[in-house]
Amino acid sequence: MLKIGYLGPEGTFTQQAAQRYIRDKQEADLVGLPSIRETLIAVQRGDLDLAVIPFENSLEGSVNIVLDVLAWEVDLMILDELILRISQTLMISPGASWKELTEVYTHPQSAGQCRLFLETHLPQAKLYLTSSNAEGADQAQKKGRTAGAIGPLEASEVFGLEVALHDIQDKDNNFTRFVVVGKDTTHTSAAHNKTSIVFSTEHKPGSLACILDIFNLWDINMTKIESRPSRGQLGRYIFFIDIDGHYTAPDVRDALTMVQRKTNFYKFLGSYPMAETE
Repeated sequence: MLKIGYLGPEGTFTQQAAQRYIRDKQEADLVGLPSIRETLIAVQRGDLDLAVIPFENSLEGSVNIVLDVLAWEVDLMILDELILRISQTLMISPGASWKELTEVYTHPQSAGQCRLFLETHLPQAKLYLTSSNAEGADQAQKKGRTAGAIGPLEASEVFGLEVALHDIQDKDNNFTRFVVVGKDTTHTSAAHNKTSIVFSTEHKPGSLACILDIFNLWDINMTKIESRPSRGQLGRYIFFIDIDGHYTAPDVRDALTMVQRKTNFYKFLGSYPMAETE
């Protein structure tokens, strides 16, 4: 039986994504871990076969810890992706009043997605950031009537909280892209595929433009570009890029070969089926 890790404990959006991932697949054992980094390291060590992790959100952007760990700490491949609509709920102790909250617990991504709500409706509440929404709900339950939590509806059921408000995210168009990672080097192909890489270039004018021109030359659509510090000299960066297509397609293969030649650090992160928005 496959062991698949997710950002836990029970009651997180990532658990929802993991449950959806295995819904039409073979039986699997889902394991909740306390942090994204620990989940990825567990796959690297072989304690888990796969992990489902949040990759980016339509309101808050990329999950930086995921980018950093994939680039520097593990040798794992993205094998699949899922996109879930995210509905943030405000949870409180049964019988409490949400307008009287003095503390709110939630994951940094959820806090960012609800920034306007917090500033407008709960300016008096101190915000505490937690490693997961489930941990936030647990903390709110322990703190009592003056503490609330933001996260998925399922967390309220797990931790015995009451949902005070639904859909408190700043925009209705709130989606999170989750990726499935593992050591498997086989890359499933579908009708529509995506390929992810990370690289760095020489620190001189036009270096990044040269790489981007390669995708233009081969008429390959780039769907994401994100920079992260290179962990070296200040002002130096690595770049994460997603492109349309599978690495086995001739144009994609040739373009990636040229990119690898033109970069001083290059890491292939996988080719996988492109997910459809719910």
